[in-house]
Amino acid sequence: MSIPSLLPETTLRLRQSEIIGALSHALDLTEGLPAGHAQRCCWIGMHIGQELNLNDHDRADLYYALLLKDAGCSSNAARIFNVYGCDDRILKRDFKLIDTHKIDDMAKFAWSHVAPGESWLKRLPMLASLITKGSEIGEDLFLTRCEQGAEIAEQLGFSAQVCDAVRGLDEHWDGRGNPRQLKGEQIPLFARIALLAQVIEIFFAEGGSALAMQTVRARAGTWFDPTLVHHLEKLAQNDEFWAGLQDPDIAARLVTIEPADYVRTVDDEELDRLAGAFAAVIDAKSPYTFGHSSRVCQYAQRIGGEVGLSEKQLFWLRRAALLHDIGKLGVSNSILDKPGKLTDEEFAQIKLHPVHSMDILSKVGIFDSLAPVASGHHERLDGCGYPWGLKGDQIDFATRIISVADVFDAVSAERPYRGAMPVAQALSILDDLSGPALDGDLVAALKRTL
Repeated sequence: MSIPSLLPETTLRLRQSEIIGALSHALDLTEGLPAGHAQRCCWIGMHIGQELNLNDHDRADLYYALLLKDAGCSSNAARIFNVYGCDDRILKRDFKLIDTHKIDDMAKFAWSHVAPGESWLKRLPMLASLITKGSEIGEDLFLTRCEQGAEIAEQLGFSAQVCDAVRGLDEHWDGRGNPRQLKGEQIPLFARIALLAQVIEIFFAEGGSALAMQTVRARAGTWFDPTLVHHLEKLAQNDEFWAGLQDPDIAARLVTIEPADYVRTVDDEELDRLAGAFAAVIDAKSPYTFGHSSRVCQYAQRIGGEVGLSEKQLFWLRRAALLHDIGKLGVSNSILDKPGKLTDEEFAQIKLHPVHSMDILSKVGIFDSLAPVASGHHERLDGCGYPWGLKGDQIDFATRIISVADVFDAVSAERPYRGAMPVAQALSILDDLSGPALDGDLVAALKRTL
């Protein structure tokens, strides 16, 4: 098995910020943004904090608030699909490019994003709902996202200052933000910095520093605290500030600006907490996958215990099981929640989620051996699985355990195209898959634990 039997001493000194920074790439996927968005926002926001002469304690809180600003991003994805009938990732990306204070921009946005490509018979009721209930719907979407994000930050043990920053990300200086319409200094300072950093990063990616600064200047006093914009004007004169946003190794730059006296290092307990928190983000993406990661984890641990894995191996199996579907954050809810049969193109998108999982988990040094274990759960023993077509002994023993646990939960839980399946029927399907797809000995081990 490639599950580590112990944690090497060097990894015990790994920074928590490096792990969260790497895993934040999953949040970027969910928001429809280029990988590294949250890390680049951290670069921007920390420079603003330095201009404000924040002390090291506050700068440490700001650092994590910026990395975790989108922690609740998956929680409103299903609702967005239900309301707009479009790819939630595209909608989220495009929404960040408009000025929500301009009625014309909002109307054009709704017109172009409601059930694109569908008939007028389907589009008109959805447009009418947005016209009559748009404010209420928007407030609910923001509230869900902000509260879920704050809960994740709290689950990870961060301060109220970090949680409040995540909760207040979408508030605007003039009181026309969401979800609570806070105004001016009612908005937590770190939330004000995070929103400014977010807009700078997005518009820099769209059109460079000139467009980024033009956008910020136009929204000073409405979206943004004018004092923060003043400090940003000074930063904008520094070429090195902008160079950081173009550095493909932005993670290395972030290491240099994290307050040294407040660096958090990981241990087994912290790794479990991180895995559990990101599993909650994964499972919040769709009502049909709610609780899936934690249930797969439970079934995998039962199987692992039944076949004699050591306690340390079970620790790592648990983490792999919790994070096995992290790549699904990059799949649209228009596919995940589709009640009918998927098209070939849609299924191709589904088949990419293990690739996303591999890419995200591989960015975390401590998860080097865990990444292929977690991301191979759709491979089959006969070589007909995806995405790599691995066969027989090419599939890690721990991956086989997760595969059995994943299939059992998938067939026994409710899905958009059918109701929940009785346990006996689910186990019968696992029996049929034993040999060509699943390891029969591990299926038998699962049965003994139920």
